[in-house]
Amino acid sequence: MVLSDRTIREELRRGRIVIRPLDESCIQPASVDIHLDRKVLVFRNTRRPFIDIHESMDGLTEMQEIPEQEPFILHPGEFVLGSTLEFIGLPDDLVARLEGKSSLGRIGLLIHSTAGYVDPGWQGHLTLELSNVSRLPITLYYRMKIGQVSFLRLTAPAERLYGAPELGSKYQGQEEPTPSKVHRDFGPAG
Repeated sequence: MVLSDRTIREELRRGRIVIRPLDESCIQPASVDIHLDRKVLVFRNTRRPFIDIHESMDGLTEMQEIPEQEPFILHPGEFVLGSTLEFIGLPDDLVARLEGKSSLGRIGLLIHSTAGYVDPGWQGHLTLELSNVSRLPITLYYRMKIGQVSFLRLTAPAERLYGAPELGSKYQGQEEPTPSKVHRDFGPAG
């Protein structure tokens, strides 16, 4: 069941859903608008002929900051990692869905490739997978509305929350755009 604005407000008041900072005007009928933070991870040119998922992604990206009043230009076909301005925390019986804003989707901006699902127990800033599928560059601004999160109630509280040591959760508590850590799935040699 998707939570309504009324239930979202109740869960926020009770401290079960955490969104910081939060402007009350960002609460929509069944979601909460989120904003783009300042830091963006840009894939740089590399001598690597391909991305090997068995190896660390160190050196594939470099951090850039979006100035206060100037845009970051996302070129056609470009893919970068961004982050939500908001810290988001979930209890043991809710999941969240990250979705784009319709107005941005209509100009070709996608905010996630596959990582639109947020597990119970998650705490941190969400990494955004930003892609420009249009034929023209798109401007991105610090603090712009970039997406929305909706919340769904589980049939029962989860037994193991995201971040539990036995789950090997890789991104709990992240504060800025975080590159892939898929190499950790292949054990110590990876």
